[in-house]
Amino acid sequence: MIDAIEALNRLRVGNQRFVTGLRSLETLQTHTKRAKLVSGQEPFAIILGCSDSRVPAEIVFDQGLGDLFVIRVAGNVVAPSLVGSVEFAAAQFGTRLVVVLGHSSCGAVKATIEQLQRPSAEQSQNIKAIVDRIRPSVEELMATELRHQPDALVQQAVRANVRASADHLRHGSAVLEDLIQNDGLLVVGAEYSLETGMVDFFDGVPAVAQKFIPDLTPAQINRPAHLGLG
Repeated sequence: MIDAIEALNRLRVGNQRFVTGLRSLETLQTHTKRAKLVSGQEPFAIILGCSDSRVPAEIVFDQGLGDLFVIRVAGNVVAPSLVGSVEFAAAQFGTRLVVVLGHSSCGAVKATIEQLQRPSAEQSQNIKAIVDRIRPSVEELMATELRHQPDALVQQAVRANVRASADHLRHGSAVLEDLIQNDGLLVVGAEYSLETGMVDFFDGVPAVAQKFIPDLTPAQINRPAHLGLG
């Protein structure tokens, strides 16, 4: 299994392929990969993302069968069952990168803002359970001048919600805490832009991984992931 930094860079390269309209040969070989995966899987990254139909992680990162362990829930919130899913993948498969993936104009974040501005008792208890997990991040922002700037409020709230979920995974699970401290597990937060298709890894990225190879040539971008970047 690859380490967290290599996994992060593999996602970055895959996202560059997606943005530029390229696909790796390895991703396209689904029939061959399916047969090889019958006996087991070794996903190189765990993605906790939003259920929004416009943000499918495998496509956004140009990955194929068996590459990503994807957990999707509206608002990329963290609840016990979702923490358990991350724990399972990290412990069972040795996956060392967890990405909390939010996205611009998140509907669940907008619904939370609306609920705080205009409380409604008609909201279902199930939707309320999602809103209540996003609420703390949004409430802090609504106590600032951002409450008068709707677009900026949503933008900042999306990122605050990603940070809160990532922080919950880092500090809300004894299993994950142990893997972070002793076995190289890395939890980062990212935002996908609906407008550009780009993913910005903005939370929890260590200094050693801050610098990334920019402006890759088409040949480098289209190189199958297992062959590296050289």
